[in-house]
Amino acid sequence: MGSTRARIAVDAMGGDNAPAAIVAGALKAREAFDIDVILVGDEEQIKGCINGELPPGVKISHAAQAVAMDDDPIASIRKKPKSSINVAMKLVKQGEADAVVSAGHSGAIMAAAQLKLRRLPGIERAAIGAVLPTVDPTKQVLILDVGANVDCRPSFLDQFAVMGSAYSQWVMGVNNPKVGLLNIGEEDCKGNDLALKTYPLLKANEEINFIGNAEGRDVLSGEFDVVVCDGFAGNVLLKFAEAVGSVLLAILKEEIPRGIRGKAGAVVLKPNLMRIKQRVDHAEHGGGLLLGVAGVCIISHGSSGEDSISSAIRLAKDAVDNRVLEHIARPGEKAEEQAASQKAVAAAVAEAQPEATGSAAG
Repeated sequence: MGSTRARIAVDAMGGDNAPAAIVAGALKAREAFDIDVILVGDEEQIKGCINGELPPGVKISHAAQAVAMDDDPIASIRKKPKSSINVAMKLVKQGEADAVVSAGHSGAIMAAAQLKLRRLPGIERAAIGAVLPTVDPTKQVLILDVGANVDCRPSFLDQFAVMGSAYSQWVMGVNNPKVGLLNIGEEDCKGNDLALKTYPLLKANEEINFIGNAEGRDVLSGEFDVVVCDGFAGNVLLKFAEAVGSVLLAILKEEIPRGIRGKAGAVVLKPNLMRIKQRVDHAEHGGGLLLGVAGVCIISHGSSGEDSISSAIRLAKDAVDNRVLEHIARPGEKAEEQAASQKAVAAAVAEAQPEATGSAAG
């Protein structure tokens, strides 16, 4: 993008804490990062969350409707064309924004992204990628899908691996990312039907560095940079990891001794405790990137607060600045060309078969 600042459209009406926490997080991100922010939603409510004039680099795009958390995702997108998530997606579609961040109804966000932005060439299904910490403080692992597709075909997971590798390399800065398939064993003969059929696809895929199956205990080991799975298993894995992080922080708080010695120890340990929080607290990561659609889209937690929204906007900025869509689209275009070539060959063979049969019969 050169010196042009990323323009982030923020769905101010999405999430349990909208619009106050969403607006506060967006303003915090505007101060911390070199970006422009477009707050999308009811203009009067948004202005009510801002003291005084709009800060430089912040503007409001009015949206008269909002999608509620209990709305049907597909129906709400079609019946509420002026909803904040629809308007935000439209800004990206029209080139007025570079990315969308929303903590609203995840199903509605995915529906709006796929209907408004469409999928990238060669991609059958979009996937939500989530970044988790590992035992190695210098490494993180990208898990996908974590909820967009409960049921998957092997080809979906193969494409997830390509998209995840591109994101890991170009946004997370990992050279030749190591890809793993979530499974119940290391051996290639282990797993359910999906895993057994996906393994040979990943092994034969020259676009990725596939190193084998990843058991549950391996996911956070630092051995893998990308782990692919269906959205059902991925969502369970994500929610469990978030719960473990919350429990760990609660245990640390509970176990630090009280009294004078405890207070003195807490002061000494404070920098370490803050680093632990940054590594295990899901709010620090902001949300997941919806990979596979023709636009940068971050889906934040429904309960996101100010800090989580700010982190999500940072995530969107990184994806835009590192041109992740271009790097994902290239393999997708290649896959589409290969599929077209295979169809052409199959058609030619089918067309030639009757002639060959007739000749043999004669």
